[in-house]
Amino acid sequence: MKPLRWLIFAVALLMVAGCTTLGPDYHVPATAVAKRASVGAPFMGANASNTANDDIKGKWWELYDDPILNGLVEQALATNTDLRVAAANIGRANALLRNADYAREISTQVSGTAQYGRFSGEQYLVMQTLPNGGLYDIGFNAGYQLDLFGQIKRSIEAAKADREVSLATYDAVRITVAAETARSYAEVCSTGRELGIARHALALQQEAVTLKQRLFQGGRTMALDVTQAQAQRDQQQSMIPVLQAQQQVALYRLAVLTGKPPAEFPRQVASCTSEPELKSPIPIGDGATLIKRRPDVRMAERALAAATARIGVAMADMYPKIQLGASVGSTGLTDHLFRSDTMRFGLGPLISWDFPNRDLAKVHIALAKSGQEAAFARFDGAVLKALQETESALTVYSQDLVRREALRASQDQMTQAQQDALTLYRQGRQGYPPVLDAERALVASERVLAEVEGKVSADQIALFLALGGGWEPDAQQPTRALRQQ
Repeated sequence: MKPLRWLIFAVALLMVAGCTTLGPDYHVPATAVAKRASVGAPFMGANASNTANDDIKGKWWELYDDPILNGLVEQALATNTDLRVAAANIGRANALLRNADYAREISTQVSGTAQYGRFSGEQYLVMQTLPNGGLYDIGFNAGYQLDLFGQIKRSIEAAKADREVSLATYDAVRITVAAETARSYAEVCSTGRELGIARHALALQQEAVTLKQRLFQGGRTMALDVTQAQAQRDQQQSMIPVLQAQQQVALYRLAVLTGKPPAEFPRQVASCTSEPELKSPIPIGDGATLIKRRPDVRMAERALAAATARIGVAMADMYPKIQLGASVGSTGLTDHLFRSDTMRFGLGPLISWDFPNRDLAKVHIALAKSGQEAAFARFDGAVLKALQETESALTVYSQDLVRREALRASQDQMTQAQQDALTLYRQGRQGYPPVLDAERALVASERVLAEVEGKVSADQIALFLALGGGWEPDAQQPTRALRQQ
């Protein structure tokens, strides 16, 4: 029993030594951009008249109170192919995590062979021919890897962080799909509005051509005026196919976003002539909530955690690996199956150490540290990008709102001018050409205003995308299910 006691004592010492975990423990570095006080401050581009300091809600698209838009977004989130790819990547990350976790379990192996043959007598220093007979070997082996230096622990930490990167990637794809669906829907509606204005402008220009032709026939104008009016009409008509193509492309994009072929674009959207309109100011929160909410920032931070854990994995290769093993079995002639003299067993540690390759291990440590430095830089970059995109979106949105208000005032004046010209015509105080000119000027102002209205709608969606909302647990079901895989 003395050897067994020494073995137990040695194993106990090794297990005590197993408290050592190599490599740095992860925490967000104190020098990270995310730690700066200015990051959590209110946004400089915020405007109290069109934004609110409240945090953005999960299903931000519902702020438009548009049932068609809500249905399109929900359908896209359920069937979009990019989301299916991201979901598959989560499944892969879950499998890799289970694979890393398996290293903490006891490994087992059962083997068995049976054959008819003869042992070599001389092999066993028996100088005679041994008889033929049936031979068998049955064995059961078990092993357990002692995590003396925390390599397994760090590997699991890295795998967990990688899984969280996949989850954040899914969330990032989700908000992009929602934003692109809303953007495409708004573009269809905005282009439909512009098409209506373009057709109205074409009708007015055709009326002007007819008027010029009548005046020419009456000798009251020159042929040049007729030609110029016809050229303006043709120019106006040339804009309609461009808008039609733009609208159709947006419809095709909507179909693909919702997981359908382009030919199956949503017919109910094709007739839309007014872009979705917000019923309340956009909730934006502040920089601190933005950093917590943006999935790309979370992706970068979790990638930094994984890279930090891999330093410990690489450092553990500098030291020996010890595995506790046990085996039991029976080997002998088939006629002596499981007889006491055929039984065997073994118990003890297996030590392996790539001592001559310690220089290679140092190279791996240097690679891991370089990977961590790069991940840290990407994390800082993700935070800066999130802030830049949000501030830029807020600034553009605010300025386009100012421009829209100026154009609305201009359109009101154009409308008044058109009404005045029509009144003078009906009173017989002027001819019809000034009425046509006023109507064309009004249509031109409507066209510019429609373009800006469409730009404001696109600005809103770009701001929602920059704010990074739409993935939260109350806003979706797929991610919660994937987290449980």
